[in-house]
Amino acid sequence: MAKAPGEIEALIALMSRLPGLGPRSARRAVLAMLKKRGLVMEPLAQALTRVAQSARDCQVCGNISDHDICPICADEARATGVVCVVEDVSDLWAMERAGGFKGRYHVLGGTLSALESVGPETLRIPALEERIGAEGISEVILALNATVEGQTTAHYIAETLAPTGVSVSALARGLPMGGELDYLDDGTIAAALAARRQL
Repeated sequence: MAKAPGEIEALIALMSRLPGLGPRSARRAVLAMLKKRGLVMEPLAQALTRVAQSARDCQVCGNISDHDICPICADEARATGVVCVVEDVSDLWAMERAGGFKGRYHVLGGTLSALESVGPETLRIPALEERIGAEGISEVILALNATVEGQTTAHYIAETLAPTGVSVSALARGLPMGGELDYLDDGTIAAALAARRQL
């Protein structure tokens, strides 16, 4: 089987590292871009460069933005005293797509995992505790994935926040076990948010 030139093979190898793209689909994507270099590949390369230079984590919630404070945290209308805690930015975006939540977010940056040596100090749990007092937060909604790690993290956060007196709730268990927010339809996310319960 003939191989592509070295730089193209390197691009295919990089593309195959992206979620949802294996070597074959990465090869197809690269070939499609090469056929439309001027329309697709060059603008994509320019956009990637711009985003690489401008993207940063929001200093308040951990969302990805092109400013130090993301538009959600900067929006005073969303200062409702309710914070939705999510595992990753993709989960925040999934919640926003569903359109059912009008408060602010807090991105943990992962879940507790003894196997991967991810402890509470690795996640943004201390920053969440600081926000409760600083922002006058009255409710924390735990919108973590319905996995063992997600549920372990939810219970840890609930216990950690208990002394603060803040109300802690979780999404309803209409979410399938093993399911991840980013892969669920908007209606399921909205219904689970509306049926949240106390922990």
